Amino acid sequence: MKRLMTLAAAIALLTVADPAFAQQGQQPPRKPRIDDTIKANVYADNSFKLYINGELVAVDSIPFVPHNVVSVDILPAYPMTIAVMGIDNADPKTGMEYANTSIGDGGIILKLGDGTVTNATWKAKKFSWGPIDGDVKNPRVENLPLPKNWYAVDFDDSGWPDAKEFTEEEVGPKEPFYQHDFKGATFIWSDDVKLDNLVLFRTVVKSPPDGIERPDFRGLTDVVPQRGAGGGGRRGGDGNRGQRGPNRSN
Repeated sequence: MKRLMTLAAAIALLTVADPAFAQQGQQPPRKPRIDDTIKANVYADNSFKLYINGELVAVDSIPFVPHNVVSVDILPAYPMTIAVMGIDNADPKTGMEYANTSIGDGGIILKLGDGTVTNATWKAKKFSWGPIDGDVKNPRVENLPLPKNWYAVDFDDSGWPDAKEFTEEEVGPKEPFYQHDFKGATFIWSDDVKLDNLVLFRTVVKSPPDGIERPDFRGLTDVVPQRGAGGGGRRGGDGNRGQRGPNRSN
């Protein structure tokens, strides 16, 4: 009886939180499962911050060397806004690296499990660059202030230039790049892969490139999701507290 009352209370809360649910007679939304996610592989020279639909989902944990691939599970929702900050290691005053002895280069590549890849259709705008004109004897840096909410879904990037594609030979990725799936993706940056040190990228994926329809879990925190079938239990998200999975110890 207590369990039935709890379920009834949850449905009542859901009706209050989401009137459309009551009007349309729909089943309560379920919690997302891990198989609702897709893999995001990102490689950056030298580091990055990745936003999906306005939310920060990944940060490169190694800001300089060695170059590494960051691979994370993300929960897609379409249209999907992807925003990336690409950061080339550079002295903030000179734009150079390795104790101000050389000019570095940038580059970023991304592939999602739905087939989304980096290419020249993305937007890319530089916000820090130098040494100006490649002058290493009197190195200077120019900076633009980062626009507020540049990663937001409703941010207007229509005035930004398109990204420029670069070859593997031009970027020179290290070993971890070849150990992950980047098939179909292209290295991108702003116009100058050597002098531009901080670049913001944006794109909107209107629908999944692989054609697979996926549930949209946006706004789930505003309703009471269905437990059990959707994976809301305490142990492994399956709601079956007494079951043991194949990898669970006795």
